[in-house]
Amino acid sequence: MTDGARIVVVWDAPVRLFHWLVVALVAAAYATWRLNWMNWHAWVGDGLLALLLFRVAWGFLGSETARFSRFVVSPRKAMEHLKFALVREPDRQVGHNPAGGWMVLLLLALLIAETLTGIYVANDIADVGPLTGLVPARIADAIDAAHAVVWDVLLAAIALHVAAIAFYAAAKGQNLLRPMVTGRKVLPAAAPEPRPASLARAVVVFAGAAAAAALVANFL
Repeated sequence: MTDGARIVVVWDAPVRLFHWLVVALVAAAYATWRLNWMNWHAWVGDGLLALLLFRVAWGFLGSETARFSRFVVSPRKAMEHLKFALVREPDRQVGHNPAGGWMVLLLLALLIAETLTGIYVANDIADVGPLTGLVPARIADAIDAAHAVVWDVLLAAIALHVAAIAFYAAAKGQNLLRPMVTGRKVLPAAAPEPRPASLARAVVVFAGAAAAAALVANFL
């Protein structure tokens, strides 16, 4: 650590736990699909939805760096950030950089679309949710097809996300992965320390998200 720099906690435990649980559950979703363990596949989808609903709520109620208002900027600012992609410089970003913020939104949107279509497809085949008999066949078929298409798009977005992390490490000398493990980053002394939210709040928000995911799973 150089003079005039300090270690700052930029990612709270709920954000880091969400990130790595999603990584594990997406891998589990793929494995259970390939092995045709569809009951497990459905349970993984339900768990993913609970996590995603938590992350959306945490984007409004959570720690400062977790909030959408903190890292979602205009597309113009994201493009301006990318103009300096090849400039090797220290990472001074307290949270997500402007381009990374848009990647977060894309991944969240794709994951939510994949879990919701997957829950409908699973209910249509096995559990039969309340909407199963009300949705016309052509729409049900479109939902089934969308589940497969969104999965492919999601895999492409994940590959892009991983490639961007590798690019930032190689071209800019910035390790974006370590802070998502430790929660800490070395920043200039003048960088403000983000305000954290309490773990108790995270527990309450997750409980609400899990209840909402259970309702959605039973309703679809």
